[in-house]
Amino acid sequence: MFHGAIVATVTPFRNGKVDAAALRRLVEFQIRSGTDGIVPCGTTGESATLSYDEHEQVIDLVIRAVDGRVPVIAGTGSNNTKEAIVLTRYAKRAGADAALVITPYYNKPTQNGLIAHFTAVAGSADIPVILYNVPGRTGVNMAAETVARLAEVPNIVGVKEASGNLAQICDILRMTPKTFCVLSGDDGLYYPMLALGAKGIISVVSNVAPKEMADLYDAFALGEVAKARDLHFRLWPLMQALFIETNPIPAKTALAMMGKIREEFRLPLCAMSAANRKVLAKVLSDLKIR
Repeated sequence: MFHGAIVATVTPFRNGKVDAAALRRLVEFQIRSGTDGIVPCGTTGESATLSYDEHEQVIDLVIRAVDGRVPVIAGTGSNNTKEAIVLTRYAKRAGADAALVITPYYNKPTQNGLIAHFTAVAGSADIPVILYNVPGRTGVNMAAETVARLAEVPNIVGVKEASGNLAQICDILRMTPKTFCVLSGDDGLYYPMLALGAKGIISVVSNVAPKEMADLYDAFALGEVAKARDLHFRLWPLMQALFIETNPIPAKTALAMMGKIREEFRLPLCAMSAANRKVLAKVLSDLKIR
């Protein structure tokens, strides 16, 4: 059910509030471009600074705009297990196809704590749960053995792996059932992880180049490995540029350059530096992304 190029969508703002019209337009842009799924309220969606009401608003907006055409995987994680349960239950009620639940940030739980946290969240709602491991943002790494343990929970169906550690990724793929959905959380490792057996990606780059990211997956799935590799290297400068500053600053800046959203962030995120803006603009120009 969950495969291919899935976008972790930005949350557009206008005068400090969620820009509902722009978000609906982004959903249409993604679906027209062949995106295989949409994740609202992830890291790229600035979930850490959304209020509860805004979190629910964004999930609702995306589900209604998608209208069943692709899966919606709602970000519902928190460093507070009770809050993650509340958000996951809401995603279920709203009609999301799955919940993406990040490892608790800041409080740095042990591996046993991670198992207890995710087991409690998964048990709280009858909805598929995808684990999200991104130690560079959270301060805690979920070990392959922990993922394998959690894969035994019936409704924990996959993991977004953004550790950047290919050895760990190999262990996860080796230790979990083939039905378990391993998705890349690093755009730069999208193609290498497909080669190892991953089922796709939850992507930042897909915000800006959704068709190309979807084409890469489709080529690989059809056995056109050389074509997929060529697309990987064509997109490589963009994969680098969209992380030249903290995500989602470059992605939102690029979308503003493309005329799709206003260039507006919520503190503590702020506008790109002038020097990095020039780098990003050149990459977009070179790739003819408008």
